[in-house]
Amino acid sequence: MTAFTSLSRALFYALTLFCTSTTLVVAVENLGVSKYTVSAAFPTSVFSSYYVPPTTTQEPQPVLFDSVLNVTYPLNLTDPKTIPTVDNDPVYYPEAIANLSNATAEAFVATALLQIQEIISGPGGISGNCSKCIAALNIGKQVAHVTPPSIPNALVRLCQSTGFASNSSCTNTYSAGSYGAIWTQVLALADVSGLDGRYICNSLSSTFCSAPTTTPLNTTNLFPKPKPANATASKVPSGKRVKVLHLSDIHLDPRYSVYAEANCSSGLCCRTNVKNSVFGAGQISIPAPLYGAYKCDTPYDLGLAALQSIGPLTGNSSFAWTIYTGDLVSHDSQNQLSRAYTEYAELSVYSILKDFIKSSIFPVLGNHDSNPEVNPKSTSNYGVTRWANVLQAIDGPHSLPGSLGQQFSWNYDHVSSLWLHNGWINSTTADEARLHYSAYSTLNQYGLRIITLNTDFWYRSNYFNFINTTDPDTSGAFGFLIQELQAAEDAGERVWILGHVLSGWDGSNPLDNPSDLFYQIVDRYSPHVIANIFWGHTHEDQVMIYYTKNGTVRNAANALTSGWIGPSVTPLTNLNSGFRLYEVDVGSFEIYEAYTFYSDVNSFAALNVSDSGPTFQFEYSTRDAYQVGWPTTAPLNATYWHTVTEAMETNRSLVEIFNTYQGKSSVLSPNCTSDACAAAKICYIRSGSAPLGKQCPQG
Repeated sequence: MTAFTSLSRALFYALTLFCTSTTLVVAVENLGVSKYTVSAAFPTSVFSSYYVPPTTTQEPQPVLFDSVLNVTYPLNLTDPKTIPTVDNDPVYYPEAIANLSNATAEAFVATALLQIQEIISGPGGISGNCSKCIAALNIGKQVAHVTPPSIPNALVRLCQSTGFASNSSCTNTYSAGSYGAIWTQVLALADVSGLDGRYICNSLSSTFCSAPTTTPLNTTNLFPKPKPANATASKVPSGKRVKVLHLSDIHLDPRYSVYAEANCSSGLCCRTNVKNSVFGAGQISIPAPLYGAYKCDTPYDLGLAALQSIGPLTGNSSFAWTIYTGDLVSHDSQNQLSRAYTEYAELSVYSILKDFIKSSIFPVLGNHDSNPEVNPKSTSNYGVTRWANVLQAIDGPHSLPGSLGQQFSWNYDHVSSLWLHNGWINSTTADEARLHYSAYSTLNQYGLRIITLNTDFWYRSNYFNFINTTDPDTSGAFGFLIQELQAAEDAGERVWILGHVLSGWDGSNPLDNPSDLFYQIVDRYSPHVIANIFWGHTHEDQVMIYYTKNGTVRNAANALTSGWIGPSVTPLTNLNSGFRLYEVDVGSFEIYEAYTFYSDVNSFAALNVSDSGPTFQFEYSTRDAYQVGWPTTAPLNATYWHTVTEAMETNRSLVEIFNTYQGKSSVLSPNCTSDACAAAKICYIRSGSAPLGKQCPQG
């Protein structure tokens, strides 16, 4: 097949359903073909011009003009050969309470560092790591008040002198352009002697302070009105179903370098600046394929291949609507990032989505869609290296003093303007998104209200969340959510909530108190208002269940709402590339079927010299995969999913099926055959909040 063009795409989709070709096989009921092999030819018409055109040996470098900012992004921003090592964006500091000379400031900092060193390693005085950490924070707070610009360099020196991390990691983490200026604000504004300090110390190391426990939430006057007595009744299904596409976590990597190291020892692989430490200089253990690899983010070739496959596989080039649950930007270390790089990814991905997806798209921002945003660091999830759960996402609340409260407005202004430009939201909704950290509430053409959240305000890696931790809603994000849900209840509307960082599962992502608050909001407005909730972030195919009474009794009778976690397009880490399609009733807005599609990343190495691109294929139908005697006329709601978990308790094969699909059938997914793993998996599915997830057994 030839590359798509804007004039021939619709005709191409129609023809693929009827023509005879080795790339097409029998159609799946209600869908398109079960497999679709993308042409090896890059769809060059997607971009109007190129600095570097696409070939089989290199990713393209398109010329992108941002009409919102009136700028053309330069080649050196994304050129694999010119990856930066310093972020030169503006930094922000709290106002100093003194005006010291450079010499006086340096002497003040030197004295403070000596005091901290004495606290850490002195023979007497303070005992216990947590007490020492809190005491050190108090000295740091004094410096942050007196001479704020001195904090980043002081943190680098302290990190290096104590051996807290390698010298390079200390510099990359605590320099002013990375997180040094952010930590300065946190030190100055947090209650470091109290709960804030314990959160900070625990975030630095669990050996410093234990994780604070959940603070009981006072729900008095939290909601404008009490829950109606008939709140169990939802809208009657209309019998009319539409198709809704769910995309998530593309993580476009415009710096992807074909034939670079795909199995690097640290950092983001498939880049010119990484290597495998086992091999000598210039040696490559696994060359990066054209279409991507398991330790790499999404190259243009893979992202466009996925989008080209959607129409033939789903039988649609236009959907009732599409949801995108966040993360556009690649997993670079902070010193390689910038505002411009974030804005480039936002423009590029949203433009491509608009070109291929002929429906309204409702996007949310992910934890990577900001700047500063990430500090790559690996962790282990059932023996497999993961990235998504431990990355920094920085967004500050408007309640910060002075100009600090607006330091991230550049991003909210940019994305809301792009969404408006693409016709996905109107000007009123765009203004709302600018005000509410990119979150908005809108009614779609079918009468469904879609409410989005910026979940950075509960993400544990957003350092600003350590300021005023006694208040689970310092940003006002949950107040906005309650306001919109109450208005929806009053108007008799049904709601989908969209976010990025999930509210629960194993409890490793959100902070306990905001997560607990969200859970109780879901309890108050479910099931009569909230029909479904959608997340991304983990890169895996997962689901969660929300129950009444804050999840104190988790059974079928108390199951309220489902939280669908969308599979990622990016293969990072050790996953296949995928996406999901829902069949939705436009009366109740319940989901009656969910289909998942994927491409086997393990096959990509053989495609560089092939005359065809990757194959995307139908993976499974949710209703068919988990056959638990569920009525064909009933939706795949929270009660259904609880029934699935009950079946898992007695039928281990269902757990193994779920585990396989969790990794999108990746050959590198770990198995889940032990009793401990099965028990943990079932418990995670039933855990819609961080406190509940932390109670689960480890397996």
